[in-house]
Amino acid sequence: MRLNPLEFVRQTPPFDTLPQEALAAVERGLEIQFFPKGTRVLARDGPPSDHLYLIRKGSVRLLREGREVLALEEGDCFGYPSLLSKDAPAFDVVAEEDLLVYGWGAKVFAALTAYPAFAQFFNQGLAERLRLASQGVAPALNPVNLDLSLPVGEILQRGPVFVDSGATVQQAARLMRENGISSVLVTDSLAHARTLGILTDRDLRNRVLAEGLGPDTPVTQVMSTPVKTLPASVPLFEALSFMVRQGIHHLPLEDGGKVVGVVTDTVFLRQQARSPLYLLRRLERTRDPADLRGYREELTGVAEALLAGGLGAREIGRSVSSLNDQLVRVLLELAEAELGPPPTPYAWVVFGSEGRMEQALLTDQDNALAYRDDLPEARPYFARLAEFVVQGLLQAGFPPCPGGYMATRWHKPLAEWEALFRRWVEQPNPPELLEAQIFFDFRPVHGGLSLQGLEQLVARSGENGLFLAHLARAALQFRPPLGLFRRIREEEGGVDLKKGGIAPVVSLARVYALEARSTARGTLERLEAAARAGKLSAEGAETLSEAFNFLARLRLREQLGALRRGETPGHKVPLEALSALERRHLKEAFVEIREMQEALSQRFQTDRLG
Repeated sequence: MRLNPLEFVRQTPPFDTLPQEALAAVERGLEIQFFPKGTRVLARDGPPSDHLYLIRKGSVRLLREGREVLALEEGDCFGYPSLLSKDAPAFDVVAEEDLLVYGWGAKVFAALTAYPAFAQFFNQGLAERLRLASQGVAPALNPVNLDLSLPVGEILQRGPVFVDSGATVQQAARLMRENGISSVLVTDSLAHARTLGILTDRDLRNRVLAEGLGPDTPVTQVMSTPVKTLPASVPLFEALSFMVRQGIHHLPLEDGGKVVGVVTDTVFLRQQARSPLYLLRRLERTRDPADLRGYREELTGVAEALLAGGLGAREIGRSVSSLNDQLVRVLLELAEAELGPPPTPYAWVVFGSEGRMEQALLTDQDNALAYRDDLPEARPYFARLAEFVVQGLLQAGFPPCPGGYMATRWHKPLAEWEALFRRWVEQPNPPELLEAQIFFDFRPVHGGLSLQGLEQLVARSGENGLFLAHLARAALQFRPPLGLFRRIREEEGGVDLKKGGIAPVVSLARVYALEARSTARGTLERLEAAARAGKLSAEGAETLSEAFNFLARLRLREQLGALRRGETPGHKVPLEALSALERRHLKEAFVEIREMQEALSQRFQTDRLG
């Protein structure tokens, strides 16, 4: 059914934010104009625009010196930058086809900008628009009960309880019983001047009773130390993520250098049903890989709850990756219990999205294993260890890597790993580097082997211009799906958000960070490091960061929707599933990514590589 003009306007951002009385002014001031194909509606360096234009049918091209900068379609606005600044238009605006527009004169537009949401739409830069768009990308389902942006100190229910360092575990247990609490803080004898440690009910069970120690055991013998604390002002999601990463159940909070209370995992578990801490507890109870069945579904529920709670891609990725790290540690401990102690120190390594801590749902396994000494017994032992863990991950729901990038194949002595990285850097081979670039996202998860040598090789790789140039060319493998006049190109099943946007931003960030000699792993951290080092403009880094956040949250929303419909989640989203505003933001993000890819290509002259 064809909408009448006012109905169309009411449904189009930012007019959809206006109250009823403002819409009456919109209706009174509406002008309908028609421009034949090829008409130059606004001229660069010509008279300032005197109208806000909204495209009803057709499209226009924005040209600068004959070069197309952007294409606008139905539902897009133009003319407002010149209208706001009173300056000449920065582009030629040319009707690509017969064009029908709705317009409002300067006086009507000025009156409408009195409404903050309407005015904000036209005054924001792309980074800010994408930031706000990301906040609006959330599933329409049961929201979490806890506002994860609140300072964690706001959920404290009481002050801390202290016990002197000279106390026994029996005295500490009585104090915990009298106060109805599950932990006490251990301090020195000088008026609680310094916190030495924390004693929890878990410590009493595991370190006292289970070890057969008596009630007179000093608290200092069995307490946890040093105490892991956070400021009471940090957001709840940060506290939650910290507890998951550290594997702790009690978190003392500080204000002004003093402990003001202890938040426990039960607070999160009580207020948020699908808490990461609930899944952490489940992992701690795992005694057999078979116990991990259902992990995938539970982790999906956690990601869904975090997205509904308003968290960004970085926070969701950290929480999910921290849980996956703990899963790997559990499997490795089970493997060592079955196979015996390792013959030489080792490190279990993850890379790709898991290495960058950007995984939201379970994707293909990307893991490897390094060990220190090339002993005769080492290779068969670590082959069995890798097989045990990879099979455990399969039971937990991690699909195998189609390319075989798993520890069952990639387990080597550290010296061989260092030689491999050195060859990639010093003798870059384009086909090999195309596959190997994800190894530069590596992150150790478990084991006592130091990978400092590999870290140093990665840090120094930015000194090799030829390596960076080849890595830059590999970063151009995937391009935003923009066709003629920069329209979004839809393939079968929709627009591929990973290949078209997320992967290009990840690759751009990797190149710029390595050029900046940064060892950061996360995409957003890499962009920040590149901007600090002057390898990327602050504006460019911010825009790419917000594009990454927007695309990652949009993909997660669509993947969760697919799971709820009983479908296999992927990386594509149908354009018709997006609102007009989301389509506009998607196109803007793709255009910016393509511009940054072109700048990278020119910077490293990738077209000259053999």
